[in-house]
Amino acid sequence: MLDLSKNKVDALKRLSDENGVIGALAIDQRGSLKKMIATGNASHVGDEGIIRFKRLVSEELTPFATAILLDPEYGMPAAKVRDKKAGLLVAYEKTGYDASDVGRLPDLLPEWSVKRLKEAGADAIKFLLYYDVDEEEKINNAKHVYMERVGSECAAEDIPFFLEIVTYDAKNEDVKSREYAKVKPNKVIGAMKEFSKPEYQVDVLKVEVPVNMNFVEGYAEGEAVHSKEEAAFLFNEQSKATELPFIFLSAGVSAKLFQETLKFAKRSGSTFNGVLCGRATWKEGVSPFAIDGEQAGRVWLQDTGKKNIEELNVVLKETAKSWFGKISAST
Repeated sequence: MLDLSKNKVDALKRLSDENGVIGALAIDQRGSLKKMIATGNASHVGDEGIIRFKRLVSEELTPFATAILLDPEYGMPAAKVRDKKAGLLVAYEKTGYDASDVGRLPDLLPEWSVKRLKEAGADAIKFLLYYDVDEEEKINNAKHVYMERVGSECAAEDIPFFLEIVTYDAKNEDVKSREYAKVKPNKVIGAMKEFSKPEYQVDVLKVEVPVNMNFVEGYAEGEAVHSKEEAAFLFNEQSKATELPFIFLSAGVSAKLFQETLKFAKRSGSTFNGVLCGRATWKEGVSPFAIDGEQAGRVWLQDTGKKNIEELNVVLKETAKSWFGKISAST
């Protein structure tokens, strides 16, 4: 069981429901969101369009979420209009990675520190790390040192550290391919084992499910990579890989597939403790916002966006386990 300070436990409670399940909304996208908005209407491109859309999402959807994840570059206005019961996670990494360099090395936002983010109202710090457990040792060692630094900074400020791990294969750029689906379980589970080590001082892992459900028997449109039994075994192995609380990211899949995935995880014996769900909830609302303006975006969020998150909440109640059983509070 993870022993955390009372301040950290209190912060985690602000990010969770009364049962210790995290049902958080993620809209810390920056470059990708700018591209999504630009696809709809060139006049909405730029900082102002991103800021306005994040505000809309926060206003309309945080009454139905336990917390919201935002970035400090464009998201602080949205943080100010979130529901009073919704906690706040703030991203600490620069968006994306430098594709011209090998290794997808991380970088911090230079204008911010954990101390400043906490002073700005963050209940927890989130850091996104791209990680390939099979990457060359020099690159992964650099990432290990980087995460030790972020963990130490969070520990010094006594604020929870959420580490988001997005896996990849240095030898195969197509993470949606059949070939990647075969190696994904090893990538996800291996990364979780590594960053559960105490030297990183991670409090909550935000991770992918261990399989690509589009290649699982019964969910695959073509030939499956995994049988249902194999996929269930891998969900179980994922839970055994860490004693830390862990939550699932939606990875941009449809709201329906994400919900079905959580049900499958539950049936498989997964001990996941909630979600930080982004695009699956709101991505289809970008087009009406970009094409027809703010009111059209608001109407979509009030209708379909709300429906997506409420349906997800029902599934979460049926599937996610409380993190209360994984954490004790030190005095």
